[in-house]
Amino acid sequence: MSVRFQSLPGGLLALAIGAFGIGLTEFVIMGLLPEVAADFAVSEPVAGWLISGYALSVAVGGVALTAAVTRLPRKQVLLGLMVLFIVGNLLSAVAGDYPTMMVGRIVAALCHGAFFGIGAVVAAGLVAPARRAGAIALMFAGLTIANVLGVPFGTLLGQHLGWRSTFWAITGIGVVALIGLAALVPARASAAAPAGGLRGELRAFTHPQVWLSLVITVLGFGGMFGAFTYIAFTLTEVSGFASGAVPWLLVLFGVGLFAGNLLGGRAADVSLSRTLVVVLAALTVVLAGFALTAGSRPLTIAALVLMGGFGFATVPPLQMRIMRYANEAPTLASGANIAAFNVGNALGAWVGGLTIAAGLGYTSPIWAGAGLTLAGLGVLLVALRLDRRRSSRPATEASREPATVA
Repeated sequence: MSVRFQSLPGGLLALAIGAFGIGLTEFVIMGLLPEVAADFAVSEPVAGWLISGYALSVAVGGVALTAAVTRLPRKQVLLGLMVLFIVGNLLSAVAGDYPTMMVGRIVAALCHGAFFGIGAVVAAGLVAPARRAGAIALMFAGLTIANVLGVPFGTLLGQHLGWRSTFWAITGIGVVALIGLAALVPARASAAAPAGGLRGELRAFTHPQVWLSLVITVLGFGGMFGAFTYIAFTLTEVSGFASGAVPWLLVLFGVGLFAGNLLGGRAADVSLSRTLVVVLAALTVVLAGFALTAGSRPLTIAALVLMGGFGFATVPPLQMRIMRYANEAPTLASGANIAAFNVGNALGAWVGGLTIAAGLGYTSPIWAGAGLTLAGLGVLLVALRLDRRRSSRPATEASREPATVA
């Protein structure tokens, strides 16, 4: 299924720009920690809380903030979230001390989960039903481009002009996204959630498939992130790459993210369930293969691209799956799934750290990631079987497609 970019709604571009800025905010700090730590006279582990604090705020904001705005028009909520993003990064840019910097990070992070959760619902509503997963993928493309291009150039900018210059640039990107959302997201996207408000949104969580979808997201995506968290150690200590080569190898990983995200979205529009089964199975095989061949530089390079590709190919179908089963009130469920991605990130990193602490070596997080992803595949197969049993008559995925997601 081809994508005609010239026919895409302008609102998707505005959402992608917002996603780019948010992705840059989340990840660029990793390359600037030494400069930030030196400027605020704190240790690097303390500076690292600027990353952990952000992740925790994303998990909280993805559910709490989305729940708080369910009765408000979605377009207006997106504009408000982008203002919050701008304020948070502006605080980071002008922070005179570490606590102010932390507040800026938390404020910026609060918009993350709600923006992607509500943005996915709005993106799906901008296109025909057969293109919804692809539309979600295009929004998330901004996040993947942030990894491929934004983070390296943002780090370079911060190293040469001071780390504050990077946050000033991100603030500017937020302003551009705000203008784009105001001008390009159509009036029909400003409709509020269906009648029922928060109670109606919570009712979606009475569907077992919504909870199963959240578990699949935590395990399936957490496996990839767990392997990725300690990838620098694997590349230098096992594969034998110089530390200076790591950033460029991560660019290759980012290329895989970008391609996998778009292809996963296209495939999910054809068959959501089949795409998830194939992608999670392939990701498990890739991770296991990577763990076995990490001592080979050429195979490691190939594994990085494939790990990024299959890892992020899960994102559009995972987001689309929970919106399908919560189709009458998808906003809060969509935000909860964004939080589930971050819970998966934390789980994968924690399990991978345990394996290293146990003395199992720097390929052990990759094996742990393969195990988590395999568990996610197992939950998916159980969920699909339960869904077939629950159906009173045979039904194709097309017949189960909701009339509207927005």
